[in-house]
Amino acid sequence: MAIIPDTKSWTWVLERPCPDCGFDASSFPCLDVAAALRQNAAAWPNLLGLPTARLRPAPDKWSTLEYGCHVRDVFRLFDRRLELMLEDDNPLFDNWDQDRTAVDERYSEQDPKRVAAELQAAGAALAERFDAVPADSWSRRGRRSDGAAFSIDSFSRYLLHDPVHHLYDVETGLELLANTS
Repeated sequence: MAIIPDTKSWTWVLERPCPDCGFDASSFPCLDVAAALRQNAAAWPNLLGLPTARLRPAPDKWSTLEYGCHVRDVFRLFDRRLELMLEDDNPLFDNWDQDRTAVDERYSEQDPKRVAAELQAAGAALAERFDAVPADSWSRRGRRSDGAAFSIDSFSRYLLHDPVHHLYDVETGLELLANTS
């Protein structure tokens, strides 16, 4: 069974806690996002080093490796988008089809050790860029083609939900794998 593409707009996480992972972006301080990104990135090498990293907990759920590839690519994408927000006035972001990327980049076939290193490097680069945001720039804007608009403040908190939620996905997947062994 193939993964069903996620077509939801997750911008609601800026208004209320996520009922699955519990992350509350609405109350998370934007100035703490860089440290949280570093902490999140630090969790992935151990998970990607597990012997089950390539196993899907269910046919319609990503493996730890696939989630790790996705988080790495999210860090890279958001680093570029943050750069645009700092350089341009109200940039329009290119569309990104995360599900197409997973297939085209063959997430399930990548090397977990390499993904771990790349994820940590991408997370560190993005955290450094957030650390460098000038105090008077957190209100700078950027937007997606679907009409969603962000300030750097809301963008940072919206972003953080993604890797936090995917650690939750991996943890629940590992529980499923342990219960089926």
